[in-house]
This record gives sequence, structure tokens and C-alpha cells, in this order.
Amino acid sequence: MSTNFGFVRVAAAVPAMRVADCAFNADRIKRQIDEAVEEGVEVACFPELSITGYTCADLFFTQSLQQNAMRELESICDYTRGKAIIILVGAPLQVDNDLFNCAFVITDGEVMGVVPKVNLPNTGEFYEKRWFTSGRAAREYTPGGIAPRIPKIEIWSGEVPFGTDLLFCTRNYTFGVEICEDLWSPLPPSTQLSIQGAELIFNLSSSNCLVGKHAFRRQMITQQSARVHCGYIYTSSGMGESTTDVVFSGSTYIAENGVMLEEGERFQRNSTMVIQEIDIERLRTDRQRNTNFTKDKAGHYRHINVAPIERGEEFTAPVHRHFSTTPFLPAKRDEDSYCMDVFSIQTSALMRRWEHTRSETMVVGVSGGLDSTLALIVCVLTADQLGYDRSRVVGVTMPGFGTSDRTYNNALDLMQMLGITHREIPIREMAEQHLADIGHDLDTHDITYENAQARIRTLVLMDIANQMNGLVVGTGDLSELALGWCTYSGDQMSMYGVNAGIPKTLVRYLVRYAAENLFGDDLRRVLVDIVDTPVSPELLPTDEQGEIAQKTEDKVGPYELHDFFIWYFLRYGFTREKIRYMACQAFEDQYDEATIDKWLNVFMRRFCTQQFKRSCMPDGPKVVNVSLSPRGDWRMPSDATCI
Repeated sequence: MSTNFGFVRVAAAVPAMRVADCAFNADRIKRQIDEAVEEGVEVACFPELSITGYTCADLFFTQSLQQNAMRELESICDYTRGKAIIILVGAPLQVDNDLFNCAFVITDGEVMGVVPKVNLPNTGEFYEKRWFTSGRAAREYTPGGIAPRIPKIEIWSGEVPFGTDLLFCTRNYTFGVEICEDLWSPLPPSTQLSIQGAELIFNLSSSNCLVGKHAFRRQMITQQSARVHCGYIYTSSGMGESTTDVVFSGSTYIAENGVMLEEGERFQRNSTMVIQEIDIERLRTDRQRNTNFTKDKAGHYRHINVAPIERGEEFTAPVHRHFSTTPFLPAKRDEDSYCMDVFSIQTSALMRRWEHTRSETMVVGVSGGLDSTLALIVCVLTADQLGYDRSRVVGVTMPGFGTSDRTYNNALDLMQMLGITHREIPIREMAEQHLADIGHDLDTHDITYENAQARIRTLVLMDIANQMNGLVVGTGDLSELALGWCTYSGDQMSMYGVNAGIPKTLVRYLVRYAAENLFGDDLRRVLVDIVDTPVSPELLPTDEQGEIAQKTEDKVGPYELHDFFIWYFLRYGFTREKIRYMACQAFEDQYDEATIDKWLNVFMRRFCTQQFKRSCMPDGPKVVNVSLSPRGDWRMPSDATCI
């Protein structure tokens, strides 16, 4: 795994320890280094003062503890020689007459830099200022800005960089370090470190456990990772610390850009470690789009080049990162708030458009399929919120060559139960006449045959809207727009595209949610059957049993795959190769690699060649994190080369 496709494997480790027993603690750290190396970890972070223990109190003043800590730190440093890993360990360090609480960055037997803690707690049960000096003492103000007062320190291996202004740069990523209380400060060092280029932040901590503190700390870590678009790796001292006044639970967290990827079990007596992969390319994409990530030219930050030993190409280790097959769908615990947010965005948008245009009616083509069902539900909810009679919503059924009894009857039942106005305009004869007029053989079921029906349906809807002082509400969704699976000047066009910001997997999810939560039993039965009906434009004749013969996913591929591709291509701009890798991981139990390759190629080809349809799409609300509006999120030349 290592750095393939921008993934960096990191670990947050909590070794079993004894207070002031540096030799024991170093031995346990070495064991976890071996475990991390075996798992392919690139950077492993250990707790604050992990060599001595955090709760040594006035023992920190003793020369024996300080000397033992340095001796064992040197031993750990030597132990990393020849190992493909970077480690961060905590120990006290005397510099001149000051004692600093420090993080040591080590790889291949060398200390690459030492970062002192800046914000020292001095209230409640912690009195760090009694023992330690703030890292602020290691820097000073000069006419040119803030510069290091103590740029380097002398240790057994020679001079090494020292200070709070260190950025550690590998070939593939840059990371910074803060220590425990630094995160709790009004302006954490990680904020400026991230602005200056740190993509990963490691926090060596010794945060005690109190009722409610775990949830608050977890939230703070998640929020900081989101605020500065970083990977945040946090590890805190465990149960081996002194319990004279407080208890330490050994909290470990790995967060990325607002999402908690991994957290370990707390209150474990033995050593623990959590491992996860951080997606550096994902972080960089968000930073590119955030204009606040401009380096402060006046700030003084030193870049330390770190070159850890690289593993051979033959090395493989289990992938820890989980890729959801449904990136647009909410977690079950968030379902209610997520779905109601979607409906609120759609109805608010349509309310504004309805009132602004002073339309008497909303006109929707109702096919008995997913998209038109969602659009119709939104129209009804909008009418309810505006206090309008539902009769002002006009549903139009337009049975044609491929209309099945199942979808037709579901459309009729749906409109009747919702209490809207229903109009039926069969299009078979119109289509036959039109095809005859242009000299097209009715037995030739090609694109002309299909698109003629789609455009006739749009013509009918537009004319009915004119007739009834109405506004045609589009039903097409985000996935169809991405694939160009819509007829130009047919279902591609409307007066307001209420579903344009919603991918197909979410459309299905919303209709099922509405069935289970918004309506009664009879309507629920209809909606569930609509959800279970194969997706189809119903433009080709039904089979001998009157069933749908034209199934969209047989032609363009599974929508769950396409929505996965859409998320990572539009949201993060990932390469085809990376999207393929992630899809193979996510769908390994559902699709083989050849199938994923096939549909990914279809997606890339169709996405690039169908931009002309998106360039003139009607207005519609953005709902999820991606949009294809040519006026907003996605602006692309229609004749761009396929990537």
C-alpha cells in the first residue's frame, strides 16, 4: 500500500508503560515499532513523554530520569536503523537551563528534528509549568518576523533542528507536530503548520479521562482535521500512568478532513495500536479549492527533509482503509436529518421558483419510475408548504411504445393517492405520425426511434405548461447528466430541474425513505414497488409478457458503480487508475476487476463526450457536495479530449 495513489499508512500507538521506568517503556515502544513495520506503517506516533511517562511530577527534575530518558531515546533511535518507518516519541529534554516537553522525530537511526510543546496546562490536576518551559522560549521576534532563538540542539548524534517551526518533508507528504494541550488552545500550532504545508498532523498527548471528555476531544480532533484539511493522528497515554489523582484511557484517533477514520479501544491494559491510510491527494484537492491555504510569506518555518527507507515493490500489507460503495448515502444514524435536509433543499428551491414565476401550476411528467416519483413528491411537499391545493400539481402520463403495465399503473396510483391533477396524453400515434413524416421505419428501433418519443413528451409537457400557466419540473438526476443518459432537447430540458443535484443511488434511497416515513400504507406499497422496478426510459417495446425490455443498467452499467465514479472524479478529481483501485477495493465482493474496468471506461467516455448536454441544462438546486451546473461547480469545454 504505502504511498500508492497518495495513501500514507499511519499508526497511533499506546505502549504498555510504567511511570519513570524508561527501560521498560523503551522496550514496549520497540515491540510496537516492529509491529508497525510488519504492517507497512510509514509513520507511527507514540504518546507524550512516552519514554518516561507523563505523570512523573517532580521526578522530571532529577538528573537520573533525564539521563535515563536520553539513554533509552538513543537506544530506540538505534533500533530504527534499517527499518522503513518514521516514529514520533515523547521525552523531556534539557536545553541550557530549560526543560522542554518534546516530540522526537526519528527515522533510520537518526533524529530528524525535535518539537517542544507550546501550550502548557497550569490548572486543575496539571501543573506542567512547574517542570517545563513553553516552546515559545525557543523562538524570538526579530525585525524580519518570528525566528528560532534556539535553531539547533546538541544530542548524542550531533546537532539537530529544534523548534515549533519545523515542517518534516518526505518525497510524498509533509507533516507537522503538536503536543496535547496545543490542540486545546485558541490557535493550535497545527493551524499554522497546515497553512504552511503540513498535510498530516501528529499529536503526542497525555490527556486524562473524565466523564464527557472523550466525546469532546473526539469532536475537537475531527473538527480540526476538517478546518485545516489535514490528516490528524492523535495518541494519548494509557492505563500505565499514575492514578494518584486522574486516570488515562489510552485514546487513539485517526481523522481525515472531518471524518473519523479509526479510533481504538480505551482502557486497555496491554499495548494497543490503530492503523489507517490517509489520502494525501484527497486533502490536496480540497486545499486547492480553498483560497485560504496561501502560505504566510512573513512566517518563518523550516523544512526538514526526511528520507525514510523505502520498501521494495514486493512488499504488501492488508489495506485498512474502507471505501464505501455508496458515498452519496448517509450513515443509518444520520438518515432522518440527511433525508429531510435533501427534501428541504429541494422544496425550498422549488418554492422560490414557484412564487417568483407566479405560475398557477407545476407540471410533471409521471412515468412510474424513480426520478419522476421523486420530482412529484417534491412538488407535492412544496405545494403543502406554500398552502396551495395539491390540484395545482399536474401529473402527466404519456404512454408510448415501451410503457409497461407495472409502471403505468404505479403512476396512476401514485397521482391518485397524492391527490394531484392527472392528465393523460398517449404519444404512440403522435410518434408514429412523426416517424412516418420523416421517413423512419417503425421497425427500426434505433436512437431516432427512441429520441423522437422523448422529444414528443417534452413538447407535450411544455405545451401543457403554457396552457395551464405552469412550469415544467424536470425529473432528470445527476447520474444521468454525468453519463449524458438523456435526450438533448428532450428529457434533458425543463423549466426547473429539481433533481439535477441528486445522484441515482440517492434518488432510490429518498423514495424508499419517503415510503417508510412520509406516507401511509397504501402509498407506501406503490412507492416500494417503484423502488424495486428496473430503471428504464421505456422507449423500446415491452417483451412478450408486457415487461420492461429496455433496462438502463444493462446498457450503461450499474448506477452504484457510476455514482462511486462520479463522487471521486468530480469531488476530488482523482485519476482513472486511482478510482479503479478504490472501486476494486470497495466492490471486491460484488464485481470483478474486468467488470469495473468496463463500466469505468464507459463512464469516462460518456462523461467527456456528453458535456454539450450539461452546458445548456436548466436551473436546479445543488444538493450534495458535487454539481454539474455549468454556472457553478462544473465548467468544461464540450469538445475536450477524453481523459
